[in-house]
Amino acid sequence: MPPVDTPIPERLLVVRCGAFGDMVLLTALVRELHAQWRRPIDIVSSGTWSAPLLRGQPGVGEVFTLRSRKTPYWLAPDQWKVVRALCRRAPAPTWFCDGGVAGKTLLARARIGAACIVDVNDHRLRVGEHATEQWRRLAQVRPPAWAHVTLPGTVTNKSGCQLVTSAQQQSDLSAWLAARGLDSGPLILMQMGNKRTMRRGLRRFAVNHKHWPQQRWMEVIRHVRRQCPRHLILLLGTGPESELNQELAERVGVAGVYNVADDLPVARLVALLSRGEALVTVDSGPAHAAAAVGCPQVVLFGKASPELYRPWGVSGPQVEVVTGELDGRTSMLGIEVSAVTAAFDRLAR
Repeated sequence: MPPVDTPIPERLLVVRCGAFGDMVLLTALVRELHAQWRRPIDIVSSGTWSAPLLRGQPGVGEVFTLRSRKTPYWLAPDQWKVVRALCRRAPAPTWFCDGGVAGKTLLARARIGAACIVDVNDHRLRVGEHATEQWRRLAQVRPPAWAHVTLPGTVTNKSGCQLVTSAQQQSDLSAWLAARGLDSGPLILMQMGNKRTMRRGLRRFAVNHKHWPQQRWMEVIRHVRRQCPRHLILLLGTGPESELNQELAERVGVAGVYNVADDLPVARLVALLSRGEALVTVDSGPAHAAAAVGCPQVVLFGKASPELYRPWGVSGPQVEVVTGELDGRTSMLGIEVSAVTAAFDRLAR
């Protein structure tokens, strides 16, 4: 272990293996750490989309990707690779941002001990606190080995998450839109699915608390078309969401509705969200990414708490939250079409 008052290493480390939206929210922590410590922050994460989402973002250094934290170590070459990479470095100030012990075991294998670690489980979410505020608060906590060092930077006054799109991303997006004939007008985006939608069979709807019926989406699309006749309406998503989008686009009966979920990798999605004039979405990862790039949106919430997970971007884009009840319980199925169209109209004004 490093001695107390050890100098600040060249790099910091954050461990967070979360879903798409979780990693967008984590940018609040990365931004704050980078502002205070003036060091790049390496990130250990999971999912094939983590690296393209985070690489090149302000303050982010290397992104180490795990396929699974729960696979036994002797069967997980991806874990071996991350441990070897961390062992080659001096133990660094580390913010552990996961529940459970799997990630902690990985850090122990890399010889990163308790004196180096700030554990989010010791700094639980406070009542009424937004997720990004929890991360900003965690950034003020130092690992014991560096408790008394003088940091070169200062605390920021920025709240919320933030994503920056590169000139290359924007250029690639422009070429892609032109190739698909989608560069003829301003864009309104819609995200109807979420990660549960990508499960197979009807069970994906039965267990999906963020499912809103297709017929209601069609009514919203028709309303948007009447209100914004010059706009192109793009249906976002990935995987099986593309099939559902295509079915809806064919059934809705209005022109200018396009399914783009068949070719929307993460970097392109973020650039597209930055180009959209508005997004209508369920509570999802793209909702947080849209807020992070400044895209105004209407977001439908089911069981999740808007107080905790309302999309919140540094630039303060307008976010209209819509909730509903069914049989006395909070439910996305209790949201009426009229509530969503009224929220969109407020956005359009």
